[in-house]
Amino acid sequence: MKKAIFFLLLAANSLFAQNIKLKDGDLIFQDMDCGPLCDAIEAVTEGYNGNDFSHMGMVYHRNDTIYIIEAAGSAVRLTPLEKFSKNTSKPMYVGRLKRKYRKLITKAIDFSLNQIGIPYDDEYIYDNGAYYCSELIYDAFKFANNGTPFFELQPMTYKEPGTNDYFPAWVEYYKSINADIPEGLPGCNPGGISTSNKIKVISAL
Repeated sequence: MKKAIFFLLLAANSLFAQNIKLKDGDLIFQDMDCGPLCDAIEAVTEGYNGNDFSHMGMVYHRNDTIYIIEAAGSAVRLTPLEKFSKNTSKPMYVGRLKRKYRKLITKAIDFSLNQIGIPYDDEYIYDNGAYYCSELIYDAFKFANNGTPFFELQPMTYKEPGTNDYFPAWVEYYKSINADIPEGLPGCNPGGISTSNKIKVISAL
């Protein structure tokens, strides 16, 4: 009997995920399949309900197409949801702002759209004229909140948990771009934003 109930709930959850109506301003969190760098990002932060997230973007409807505004590749860009979904073989999670904060969404989207074409932040340093994925979302909602931080910045680490050693993947990465590892500088990441008390994770896709 318990097994039957379990499979019934599983089917219901699956149906709900497939039928969810995405809204402008929803945040999509991904466990990207991008190798050691994604693994390193996920190792140092725990996302919603223990999930690992290494990428995120924001939902935006234009005409009859659902887009994700994201900082990825070489710049901030608009990516169709169908293409965005191909980043990963794992479920994506949908975070929705709690009702009292939804008045910020229009300004956050306008800000993000105005950043299209801004270069991707290869150095992962906050406020350096470029954007990585969660940094774009952080600044968008800070702007919408009249310059007051909405999400939180935290000291960033590139070290393996429980050690004083950098992940080899980060050492190699920063060597390849001829930059210092920005250990301890303020920043944000998808996992941290997914656990914010200002959003509710409503489903997986």
